[in-house]
Amino acid sequence: MATIIKDQADLMAHVGQHLGYSDYVTVTQEQVQMFADATGDHQWIHLDVERAKTGPFGQTIAHGYLTLSLAPVLLGKVWSVEGVKMGVNYGTNKVRFMAPVPVGAKLRVGASLAAAEEIAGGVQVTVQATFECEGATKPSCVADLIFRYYF
Repeated sequence: MATIIKDQADLMAHVGQHLGYSDYVTVTQEQVQMFADATGDHQWIHLDVERAKTGPFGQTIAHGYLTLSLAPVLLGKVWSVEGVKMGVNYGTNKVRFMAPVPVGAKLRVGASLAAAEEIAGGVQVTVQATFECEGATKPSCVADLIFRYYF
């Protein structure tokens, strides 16, 4: 169940709290192909199913940045902020790709509100997002994501 933030004051009150987890989504070869086509990253470990069987991961894997690009949709299942006129992605402080996401894996994100500071017209927040594959021993990606919410 998503954490619902009622307003700017409630947002500030959630600093330091774990906000929850998304449901798992399956990463498909079609998604990986579409991402490769959109970015021009056609490395064989992502696309060549036969060659990847003999590669370091034993199968094709998702691009790290594909994993990270799932943040908006997955985080939208974790939490929402009400009363926002506009929200924007502002950047990242740190991103680490710690383990591969095999094609066919089930991936989810967990989120904690690491920081929030008032800015003109709203709040800038830092969310620590931890992407993990079902059954994996370590996260696939950990990122400090920065968003701005204008009220």
